Amino acid sequence: MNNPNLILILILFASYLIGSFPTSILMGRFLKGIDIREHGSGNAGGTNVFRVLGWKPALIVITFDIFKGWFPTFYLAKLLFEFTSLPDLGLFQILCGFCAVLGHTYTIFAGFKGGKGVGTLAGLLIALFPLAVPLCILVFAITLIFTGYVSIGSIMASASLPIILLLLPLLGIEPAQLSVLIFSLMVPFFVIYTHRSNISRLRNDEENQFKKAMIFKKKN
Repeated sequence: MNNPNLILILILFASYLIGSFPTSILMGRFLKGIDIREHGSGNAGGTNVFRVLGWKPALIVITFDIFKGWFPTFYLAKLLFEFTSLPDLGLFQILCGFCAVLGHTYTIFAGFKGGKGVGTLAGLLIALFPLAVPLCILVFAITLIFTGYVSIGSIMASASLPIILLLLPLLGIEPAQLSVLIFSLMVPFFVIYTHRSNISRLRNDEENQFKKAMIFKKKN
């Protein structure tokens, strides 16, 4: 096969299929014979698995969802980059990883109704920004501790990513590629879009809280 454009399309579709693997849905079917999207928050992601099935199944789901984003970005893109016509490996990694995120969010194996994409997006970010991700996780954890809302933590962590990438060179760390930096600016918009239902529930004071994670709770 000597057509680089066709090869690119096939690789991106393969990345989408990897991301589409419905981890949480299969976990719900396997453990309790339920569709996880019909319970809890209705989201096919690790957080809802934690609510409905417990922390052990949630840990498996989150780990696998992260791997779904990491594998196409870190391994598949590097392995097959030479067969494409793209001039920038960073751009190819972004495309592969983002197709995996789209697969998780709009899985072909479950009526195109998947999760929020945060776990798979985290895998993509780990592959691209290994130094920035722990700091984003710290932002997430602090937000969760103070608010109890996973959705707010996810949004705040994604919003902190481009800021962290801009600050890292001040510490003597090599700056990110331009394509990667531009992508980091788009990440918060995607996370906000996938959490639009959560934002609506927050406005109506109907969003589920992880009160166990809150250290500073208000006393009634």
